[in-house]
Amino acid sequence: MLSNKTIAIVKSTAPVLEEGGEALTRHFYKRMFSHNPEVQHLFNPSNQFSGSQQRALAGAICAYAANIDNLDALGGAVELIAQKHASLRILPEHYPIVGENLLASIREVLGAAATDEIIDAWAEAYGFLADILIAREAQIYQEQQATPGGWQDFKPFKVIKKIKESANITSFYLVPADGAVPPAFKPGQYITVRVPSPCGHTTMRNYSLSDKPGQPHLRISVKRETPPVANTPAGYVSNYLHDNIEQDMTLQIAPPCGEFCLDPTSQNPERPLVLLAGGIGVTPLLSMALAAQEHTPQRKIVFIHACLHENVQPFRSVLEETAAKNPNVSVHYCYSEAAPEGVTRSTEAHEGFVDAALVQKLLPDLQADYYFCGPKPFMIKIYHDLLGLGIPAHQVHFEFFGPRQELEKAA
Repeated sequence: MLSNKTIAIVKSTAPVLEEGGEALTRHFYKRMFSHNPEVQHLFNPSNQFSGSQQRALAGAICAYAANIDNLDALGGAVELIAQKHASLRILPEHYPIVGENLLASIREVLGAAATDEIIDAWAEAYGFLADILIAREAQIYQEQQATPGGWQDFKPFKVIKKIKESANITSFYLVPADGAVPPAFKPGQYITVRVPSPCGHTTMRNYSLSDKPGQPHLRISVKRETPPVANTPAGYVSNYLHDNIEQDMTLQIAPPCGEFCLDPTSQNPERPLVLLAGGIGVTPLLSMALAAQEHTPQRKIVFIHACLHENVQPFRSVLEETAAKNPNVSVHYCYSEAAPEGVTRSTEAHEGFVDAALVQKLLPDLQADYYFCGPKPFMIKIYHDLLGLGIPAHQVHFEFFGPRQELEKAA
């Protein structure tokens, strides 16, 4: 356990870190990649370029400092981090590298304010958290190995089908190259794809599994990431998969991970399930919908998919076939842009964005379990809309990349 002195010192640094946390984490990543380039492949360069990785780490450090005397409040965040680390195959030997560079960064950024007493307290606090994460990640690795069809590290999977789902989304159907059965997974989880990078190493990305468990394949559905603004990089891995990977080729895959998932066996089938997807956020929610209606066909499921327009909308036929076969499933679409030329938009489609009024219209009593996934602005709005409707926090489920403060700020 942490000493009372360490808890008091770390907690007292929370306001300073909140004010200058991003400057600290920018310095930290720059320093670590300079001193320990062997770990750079573990991090997403797009997130580094956009600053989202730095903001996420700053938020995590601030949350840890503020709640160090009540670590139970961080339980969900710790599990999310452990699952993400496991997906990237983070090992115990990586933690001293991070710790050394983090402590050095605190001293270098804060200068004289970073006394030996403060550095010693943060060293103890970091070691304590590292031990928690290392232990949980070891459990995850053991669970992955013990899962039917499971394995550790990366293994080759063969692409048996490559299907274009929309103008910018393509699905890849994968089976183990060694002939083994695909692994069991929870709907909503993701796998990690590792590909060669331009710098001669490898790079990794997480992609949600877009089909239900129990299939003879795994399926990922990848959006081609174009530059968000001029003079910024396109998504390297998504474009690599779209342009270079064809049927009968192999990809290096790590086992399923993730804590944003649905367990149909532990849900209350009497309570409706509402799934709100924004853009490519449809992939984990589609897996949830398919699994839930198969396991509990009597359960009411409301699926809302928001996207720009019909040309970039994947899986419409799959959702409509599911709804046609099961009267307890209803599917609704929201389009924020006009219908493309030559496309006749259904009169039942909703124009604009998903909002509280639409949710209440589709489910007047609001009593349901809510799962949502999509771009950051979509998630911020949905989060505030649901809480504004009085939905209990334990019935609202999501996975948000970035500081929790960004999600909780006023919409």
